[in-house]
Amino acid sequence: MSLSQTAIGVGLLSRRIPASATLRDRAEQAAAVLPPLLVAAERVAVTVAQGVHGRRRVGQGETFWQFRQYEPGDAASRIDWRESAKSQRLYVRETEWEAAQSVWLWRDASPSMNYTSAHYVQGAEWPTKRDRAELLLVALASLLVRGGERLTFLGSGMAPMSGRIALSRVVELIGRDQADAPSLPAFEPLPRAGQLVLIGDFLSPPDAVNSVIARFAAAGLKGHLLQVVDPAEEDLPYDGRVRFEGVEERDQVVISRVENVRDDYSSRFRHHRDELGAIAATLGWTFGFHRTDRPPHLALLALYAALSADRRG
Repeated sequence: MSLSQTAIGVGLLSRRIPASATLRDRAEQAAAVLPPLLVAAERVAVTVAQGVHGRRRVGQGETFWQFRQYEPGDAASRIDWRESAKSQRLYVRETEWEAAQSVWLWRDASPSMNYTSAHYVQGAEWPTKRDRAELLLVALASLLVRGGERLTFLGSGMAPMSGRIALSRVVELIGRDQADAPSLPAFEPLPRAGQLVLIGDFLSPPDAVNSVIARFAAAGLKGHLLQVVDPAEEDLPYDGRVRFEGVEERDQVVISRVENVRDDYSSRFRHHRDELGAIAATLGWTFGFHRTDRPPHLALLALYAALSADRRG
């Protein structure tokens, strides 16, 4: 076959490539330049989105949602006479709530969040607490954007935004290096009726946690705490003589037989977690718990459900 015949053959072959393949190639090239965090978060968000029905709810708006049977107390002006004429019952027309919610997102970027015990467990693949917290935060942002909500990053000074641009900005803000970031968010005045989502290990003393979130609650904000921990922080799986070094305070503790203190440690850890839950409940907030060795979509689904339930309330 001559060179010219080969060139013609290649030309014919290229013309036979389906348009869908070309589109797929372009999509893959576009995805290749996205931050890995965004790509991974979108995968988790898609998994959760398939299991929920969105955040549609009854309220003031113009978008039709559903008909339901008339109930005592409903205003006569809400009766849809055309739909009611089709049967022997009265029906009212319900519209969908269209007021977007503003959500402020925050994740702990303090040094303790860089810890993972996977380095000490053969075959373990769980990430650092910070990696998991950021994955959950961006995946939640993706779900909120799909639902038409406005969101921003707490402490960034960026006004709440909607759409894909909001998601991109959140990813950009997360990617900025933060040296010696505090383990709890700083208070800032926010509009009432907004929502806060705080993700971190919350290993600070309960009084310190309460002091921070109580100020937000007093300002009329609803909130959701998600504690992210490493499995070793809950189980203390070590045996024998072990030297423990602090990540933030740089203290050292040597325990000759860790197995002898495991039960007491686990009890104190559970007590700390229960205190966090009680603090949140007292303020009308919700509290969730997640270990980095467990699937992220479970924590995301619970957090998204809490946001939706709070919105319906």
